[in-house]
Parts: sequence; structure tokens; C-alpha cells
Amino acid sequence: MHVFATFASVRHRAGRAARDASGWRISQVLPGLAVFAVIAIVLLFIVVLDRGLFRPLGRVMAEREAAIKSAQQMAEAAATRAREAAAEFERTTRAAQAEVYREMDENRRRASEQRVELMAKTREEVDATVAEAGARVKAQADEARMRLEKEADALGEAIVERVLGRKAS
Repeated sequence: MHVFATFASVRHRAGRAARDASGWRISQVLPGLAVFAVIAIVLLFIVVLDRGLFRPLGRVMAEREAAIKSAQQMAEAAATRAREAAAEFERTTRAAQAEVYREMDENRRRASEQRVELMAKTREEVDATVAEAGARVKAQADEARMRLEKEADALGEAIVERVLGRKAS
């Protein structure tokens, strides 16, 4: 109990000596000053945390958010350009395909016309060849006929000479 007796005597002495002129005890004012000191330390701690941690952290987060938004905008712009390029490629491909089909149709039409012309020309050549062959055959037939007539006359005369023994006049 010696410890408690010492603590009580110190408290009693402090209580007597700690009175001011108005009779108030100074120990009652000191807890108020301690509260202000704690408040000041907490405020100082808040200011230090705000300037040393929260503001830089907020700045970094804002920069990251801005970078993310910028990247999203760039991605959207790239996607838009890609869609436009794909649409342009599709239009160009369709136009080229239409041009190829048009050229193929034109080539088919020309080939058909050439085939018709070639058939007509061939038919004319065949007709001309047939007509020429017919004329040659007719000429050969006429020539053969004339020869046969001459030979028939000569044979007739030869027969007459043999049968009659003299020349027919």
C-alpha cells in the first residue's frame, strides 16, 4: 500500500499548489489544452496525409483515368477507321467485281459475235467451195461429154469403116 499512499500524497500536494488566484484548479484547464494539442496534432496529421498521400494519390488516379479515357477514345477512333476502311474495301471489291463481270460479259458478247461472223464466213467459204467444185464438176462433165461425143463420132466412123470397109462421108 505504500504505492497508493505515495500517489495520494502527490495528488493532494498537486491539488493544493495548482490553484490560481480565482480559486480554480489548473489541472482542470490542462485537459482542455491537451485536447487542443491532440486536435492540433490530428489536424497536422490530416494536412500531412492530405499533401503527402491523398493529393498525389488523387493526381495519379486522375492521370490514370485520363489515360484510360484517352486509350478508349483512341481505340474507338481506330475501330471507326477500321470499319470505314473495311467498308471502302468492300465497295472497291464490289466495284472491281462488277467491272470484271462487265468485261466478261463484253468478252462473251464479242466472242459470240466473232463466232457468228466466223460461222457466216465459213458458210460462205463452204458455199463458194461447193459452188466452185460444182462448177468444176460441171466443166469436167461438159468436157467429158464433149470428149465422149468426139470419141463416139470417131468410134461411129471407125465402126462404119470396118463394117462398110470404107469411110463414111
